[in-house]
Amino acid sequence: MSLSATAAAPERPVIELRRGGRAMAGSYLYEGDGLITGWHSHEVHQIEYALHGVVEVETDSAHYLLPPQQAAWIPAGLEHQAVMNPDVKTVAVMFAPDLIPGPEARARIIAVSPLIREMMVYALRWPIDRTDGSTLDEATADDFFRTLAALVVEALDHEAPLSLPTSDHPIVAAALDYTKSHLDSVTADDVARAVAVSERTLRRLFSDEVGLSWRTYLLHARMLRAMALLAGPNQSVQATSSSVGFESISSFTRCFTQFCGETPSSYRRRVTAR
Repeated sequence: MSLSATAAAPERPVIELRRGGRAMAGSYLYEGDGLITGWHSHEVHQIEYALHGVVEVETDSAHYLLPPQQAAWIPAGLEHQAVMNPDVKTVAVMFAPDLIPGPEARARIIAVSPLIREMMVYALRWPIDRTDGSTLDEATADDFFRTLAALVVEALDHEAPLSLPTSDHPIVAAALDYTKSHLDSVTADDVARAVAVSERTLRRLFSDEVGLSWRTYLLHARMLRAMALLAGPNQSVQATSSSVGFESISSFTRCFTQFCGETPSSYRRRVTAR
């Protein structure tokens, strides 16, 4: 490997969330301004739940959206970065790898049950970086987190389709970025010209490298962006529809309902409830 290639690949640190502690599991609360974590991994499994606001998680293979009332599963050792959008509040629960053995080494988005949600909030009494505490309290915590871990294992079988593929193919990667940056008006011809290939080549590359047609990718990108926008304060359905390239609210509502299983108005009321 050349020196230039080595220099081009920055090191991705492993962040020890337990900070020297020996907790089997524990929690962490984030609340505040927007934040980009940078690429990293953890020594523990993590499930993160958005109480309100929107979190985006990117791995080398996919870009995930974590809207309110969904949880992101990030297994130990998986390199990722998170984007905390403004006005976000999340609770994360971390598990020692042997507490949830064997899941695939990839991120997932899952819909959390009311029970898991309440248990994650209750888990805030046991921070992941705790270093002391009575033996009795730790025994209670261990029993609690074993139960929560069993529920998480069950939930992992019910994955939500809230991710966009990524690619290390330079033309496809540029096409993905251009598409996401112009959701309000983009066409396949626009993208093809932006990445200097024919429209036919663009469609073939998407099929070969991404496993989706460009139009399907565009629709998914628009729906995920719409979900993020609708979770923000004072965001109307009309403004969201225009922002993601729909000429009428009726067509936007139809596509959103097919994708999410509820209307934009219903989704917005649910995810902005405090």
